[in-house]
Amino acid sequence: MTSRVASMRDAVADLVRDGDTVAIEGFTHLIGFAAGHEIIRQRKRDLTLARLTPDVIYDQMIAGGVASKLVFSWLGNPGVGGLGAIRRRIEGDIPDQPLAIEEYSHFGMVGRYTAGAMNLPFFPLRSYFESDMPAANPLIRPIQSPYGDGTIYAVPPLKPDVAIIHAQRASEAGDTQVWGLLGCQKEAAFAADRVIIVVEELVSEDVIRADPNRTIIPGLIVDAVVVEPWGAHPSYVQGAYDRDNRFYLDWDPITRDEDAVQAWLRDWVYDLDGRAAYIEKLGAERIASLRPSEPAPSGSVDYGTYR
Repeated sequence: MTSRVASMRDAVADLVRDGDTVAIEGFTHLIGFAAGHEIIRQRKRDLTLARLTPDVIYDQMIAGGVASKLVFSWLGNPGVGGLGAIRRRIEGDIPDQPLAIEEYSHFGMVGRYTAGAMNLPFFPLRSYFESDMPAANPLIRPIQSPYGDGTIYAVPPLKPDVAIIHAQRASEAGDTQVWGLLGCQKEAAFAADRVIIVVEELVSEDVIRADPNRTIIPGLIVDAVVVEPWGAHPSYVQGAYDRDNRFYLDWDPITRDEDAVQAWLRDWVYDLDGRAAYIEKLGAERIASLRPSEPAPSGSVDYGTYR
């Protein structure tokens, strides 16, 4: 068995290259914040960032100057509001950091990853009718069904250079197991040229084989496995820790002000040498409040410490 275990620093340095298309997937939970922060910390540049629902992590990465383009469906701070860092760059408020955008529906992005994973030239959708999206994105194209039942739309395949997937656990060989709410992690991984898996826990092959239906990504397509507990915070990992809802609420006033965003990045990304330092800075009480089995007493946590 070939071990694919690497540090986050080495995995990002080796596998994420300037100019790449990078997909960090995960739907509401299992969002790769630690990986995104390491990309910022290493000052990668001119990336195309792809994601079904860009939220706070892409706001932070784009504020960090890593991206020149965003490929997405819906963006926002879920349940709270907008993403100011992204908006300022789209609207040209920061002229030296322009951001191109390419927008699809959720199903359109899923179709793109699926086409990429299956090596198809396009993915057909009976969608986008009575929508302005094809006018805004010329890559969404009407085509005639070859079976004579009218017009449909097609989207092109999406084949990221790198897919970064957070998961509950994996083996040293990269066999990756996920449970809970799934997005399109599997499709993104199979569509990508290079795959980084970030996990809460490294387990033996016997554990993987004892519960094989949880395995969504086989090690044969994985390039690196990074063991990074709490690497999805402030999103959640089912069975490990809860969503840090207060983080998302507190991000709203931060994202509205560019100086505040840059100050947050200095304090929580650039000035820290990795995720362990980030977790230490969060503090034991904050961490305890997010463990499903170890809730902190109500009102005992200072949620303002990371500002």
